[in-house]
Amino acid sequence: MRSQSFRGHDVTDTQHSTAQRPPRTMSREARRVQLIESTIETLAARGYSRTTLTEVAKAAGLSHGLVLFHFETKEKLLSETLAYLAEEYRQNWQAALARTGTDPAEQLNALIEADFNPPICTPARLAAWCSFWGEAQSRPLYQETCAAKDDAYNLQLEDICQRLSDLGGYDRHAVRTARLIRLTVEGVWLDMMTMTKPYSREEALATARSCAALCFPDHFSPDGPRFDGTPLR
Repeated sequence: MRSQSFRGHDVTDTQHSTAQRPPRTMSREARRVQLIESTIETLAARGYSRTTLTEVAKAAGLSHGLVLFHFETKEKLLSETLAYLAEEYRQNWQAALARTGTDPAEQLNALIEADFNPPICTPARLAAWCSFWGEAQSRPLYQETCAAKDDAYNLQLEDICQRLSDLGGYDRHAVRTARLIRLTVEGVWLDMMTMTKPYSREEALATARSCAALCFPDHFSPDGPRFDGTPLR
């Protein structure tokens, strides 16, 4: 997979660019994080199958031997990179919910906004996720690493959709509604990766909220939760 464009920028042009590399003397954990960030950049630029320890070392400005010292094999490096991304994603949406009250419309909005949080929704991270999703050889690794976290997110989203459906008398099928919203967000992520002229993050967020508005029109609009009682239908 070649380097993809994102709003006119190469996917490796992110806040994690190696243009400003950390100092050569670092703690073991800081060095591992540096190498994982370089792996994310390499996945974005080269794809899953063409990511190698040598390319990661070049992206980090370090020796091949140092990468081997910390991760031993490409498989371990990719496994820990996926685990790092999955845990970062989990902490992001859980923190968004923790800052929100108990209103299900506000909670749904918090989950949607979390997927477009700038530190999470970067060109390199989106491309890295697509690399893990798109390669058949990575699917067992993805299932092993992410299945439990995906299940936890899906159950949370389904619970919110059920409570919002009950609150508004919508009689929605919570599992399907949650799936529809999740697939809309994932589709928007793919748009942001593959379109020649991708729309902005703000438009992506409005698109995801529009899906919620179609499901819960008395409580949502493309701008977020609504409380004036005026239906969009």
